[in-house]
Amino acid sequence: MHDKILELAASLAGAEDGEQPLLEELCRAAAAEWTARLPEGVPPESCGSAFVCAAAFSAAAGFAAGRENLASFSAGDVAVKIRSGTESAAALQDAAERLMAPFVPPKDLFLKGVPG
Repeated sequence: MHDKILELAASLAGAEDGEQPLLEELCRAAAAEWTARLPEGVPPESCGSAFVCAAAFSAAAGFAAGRENLASFSAGDVAVKIRSGTESAAALQDAAERLMAPFVPPKDLFLKGVPG
């Protein structure tokens, strides 16, 4: 499973050879985080491809967050806008959350008892 997560994350992140060790660790951390969020007794394999994709998206999000990207530039009549690493990271993490929504409770869900 780790190899597939790494393969997908590398494709998403556009990691170069020298960046592979970092991406590998991010993949391990992402898989561990998603595994910890699963309900007790639910193995990652029961989520099918959603788990692998979500872990890859989360790892790529971590990788993108560490990169500084050019927001925009222009040369003559041509203007180019590029997403920042933070924006890319947020979009990737949102996609991961949507993929895993059927399997894990929302990360920001807090329930409070109501006296009654």
